[in-house]
Amino acid sequence: MLTIGAFAKACRLSPKALRLYDELDLLRPARVDPDTGYRYYAPEQLEQARLVAWLRRLGMPLARIRQVGAMESPAAAQEIRAFWARVEAETAARRDLAAFLVDHLSTPPRKDTHLMASTDLLELRYAARTDTGLVRAANQDTAYAGARVLAVADGFGPGGAPAGAAAVEALKFLDAEPLTAGSVLNLLEDAVQGAAQAVRDVADTEHGRTGDEKTDDVGTTLTAMVWTGSRLALVHIGDSRAYLLRDGELFLITHDHTVVQSMIDEGRLTPEEAAAHPQRTLLVKALTRAPASPDLRLHDARPGDRYLLCSDGLTRAVPEDTIQHLLATVPDPDATAVALIETANANGGPDNVSCVVADVVAGSGGGGVGLSRTV
Repeated sequence: MLTIGAFAKACRLSPKALRLYDELDLLRPARVDPDTGYRYYAPEQLEQARLVAWLRRLGMPLARIRQVGAMESPAAAQEIRAFWARVEAETAARRDLAAFLVDHLSTPPRKDTHLMASTDLLELRYAARTDTGLVRAANQDTAYAGARVLAVADGFGPGGAPAGAAAVEALKFLDAEPLTAGSVLNLLEDAVQGAAQAVRDVADTEHGRTGDEKTDDVGTTLTAMVWTGSRLALVHIGDSRAYLLRDGELFLITHDHTVVQSMIDEGRLTPEEAAAHPQRTLLVKALTRAPASPDLRLHDARPGDRYLLCSDGLTRAVPEDTIQHLLATVPDPDATAVALIETANANGGPDNVSCVVADVVAGSGGGGVGLSRTV
């Protein structure tokens, strides 16, 4: 038997940490002296202790380490792989924010719409359309495009349509706000809190009207962008998407918050397997009664950029290469939105489909130009 001091030295854990792990039932000593309370450990416990130490160095929470420690080796390896995939995804989001902050603090302030000379202005040309599709009885999508705010929401559950509409409505006040790149993320985060509260209010109203506990399932996705005149701030939660077409190349700039995407991130599914998975529409995050943290980020805009925001009714029905082709070859934003919806319906129209198409163009100071329409 090893004393706690000798065991601590051998496994690179402090005696204080070993006492804590004993109290948490994470690493029990082999024997405790009944008179002195002194802890003793068996040599065969060293491997478990070293695993705990390694997992703590990875930053794994103690509760999750307890779960890993109770698993057989193959399952434990899979759990560690899944944990690290999530860490890398979170690190990537923080890296983007850090890069923005470094750029923001290292360069002269960028000119935004309300500060720029008219010869330097960029503006948006935009269109928004939404369609019920060929299968659904009702449309629970909402699509909106304004001079500064672009948004798509895909509601679900009883009251899904008003939930999506309420979430988008909560952002519209930003259309009238003079925004700068330095302040827009804070304003957008506050607006999303308002959107989340609006969704909860819809769920409460629906529950009061019907008494149906299924109103706990009321919610909506939300993918929205807010224009500052030089940059677009993005907020995203759920499986609606935002794409950027730049120099003919199509980039997906959101990350689906779905069960199957999590499984792809963890290496448990390939994208091809995910496309046919029975849980491919199951969300892990959305605006519901439960608290959730959307993704927030800032994108530099260039003249000639084209953005697409869409519900999953488009991406489930239309391959990305077709989306890229239509975005690259149909010049007018409204005609592009129409073509995308018509293509989804030609492929069976299995869901409601919504599209917002916005072009970044050199402007004259008159603000963005476009339309929103429900088909």
